[in-house]
Amino acid sequence: MEKEKQLLILCRKLIEQSLNWGDSITWSNDDFEQLSEKIFEKTKVQLSISTLKRIWGKVRYENFPTTATLNALAGYVDYDSWRDFRQKNLLSDEESGLNTIAENKTIKTHHQPRQLVVPVSLVIIILAAIGLTWLSLKRPAKSTDYTKVKFEAIKVSDNLPNSVVFNYDVTSLKPDSVFIQQSWDPKLTDKVAPNGKQHTSIYYEPGFFIAKLIADGEMIKQRPLFIKTQGWKGLIEKSSIPVYLSDTEIKGGGYMGISDSTLRQKIGSPVFNDIWTKIANAKEFKDIDAGDFIFETTLRNASTMESSVCRRMNVVLLGTGNAIIIPLADKGCISSINLLTGDIWISGKTHDLRAFGCDFTQFQNLKCIVQKRQFKIYLNNKLILNVPQKHTLGEIVGIRIESEGAVQIKNVKLSSPGKGTYYDQF
Repeated sequence: MEKEKQLLILCRKLIEQSLNWGDSITWSNDDFEQLSEKIFEKTKVQLSISTLKRIWGKVRYENFPTTATLNALAGYVDYDSWRDFRQKNLLSDEESGLNTIAENKTIKTHHQPRQLVVPVSLVIIILAAIGLTWLSLKRPAKSTDYTKVKFEAIKVSDNLPNSVVFNYDVTSLKPDSVFIQQSWDPKLTDKVAPNGKQHTSIYYEPGFFIAKLIADGEMIKQRPLFIKTQGWKGLIEKSSIPVYLSDTEIKGGGYMGISDSTLRQKIGSPVFNDIWTKIANAKEFKDIDAGDFIFETTLRNASTMESSVCRRMNVVLLGTGNAIIIPLADKGCISSINLLTGDIWISGKTHDLRAFGCDFTQFQNLKCIVQKRQFKIYLNNKLILNVPQKHTLGEIVGIRIESEGAVQIKNVKLSSPGKGTYYDQF
């Protein structure tokens, strides 16, 4: 564990060097908020301000960060994972300093690992920081009683949009500031009265969310929220409030989706760059095993290149623990896509995702298989990705298909061998 602490300090110093914000001792709450946003922009992993403050010693906390948190920190300084960071910066038992061992290895995504050279001055700083951190860890942690804290989330309906009533009570903590964060997105955060009892929020999109109660920058409690749909629901992402589509606008003609003409009418423009259409069905798929399933769909982005330059798409499987996001795009735009395997993000900026490039003049047959902790993607019957999946999605609670522009979906099938099947043909 001591080596892990030293590695964490090293990772922290590398992040500080990349930011060039000066001594982290002087960092404010706004600085940690900016760091949270920067880490999310680069890794697509959301670390809370309170988590970052604990890592930087602003808030006393005895537990070591989770693997997901460590992976995000390592990803921010251009490593593939915390394990990758550890392997390339191994600490020798015989050395009192922090020597690095660069280890080359081949990975399927052809990403070249970064080699790290630690300057002597940085080693001195790190050793001093280790001493200070060790002393702080020896101090007894201040205990806080959260048993009197109340945090409840009550939906008002099972449709969209959906208001949620938050009942909370943090008066026992006597905090200076209290916030309720609706989901993983820190932008969806409302400041509430420290001595208040209730707050309401509107959820405009379906999904599985974790609402958080944050007091003085620390996450105190959290509650799951499942915002469902009544069957398939279509919407156009536009500013903070989406445009909803009726059933007749998304179904008909042998497919489900939205036409160019309907989209032009809804947004008032013939150009759809960065205009995302979402077709979602959020519900419990009770007979589907999230660790053993097959997902299949036939679809295409139906816009022209003149309307949508990259014609990007995302096929999303929502889970109670995580999500799978399978990207597709015009062949010339694979640099702009990102893949989520349920465990890790793979960026088109740093990995070769040419296999996810499509000719959208034709319908694309997409298949995803999760079996025996292996994650596979087939496009038009060709295996294009095969990687381990360490964690399941928990329970599958939604299917969402996103398209930059018009979209046509012929069918959707989700099944677990010998258990259950969900199938829609349009």
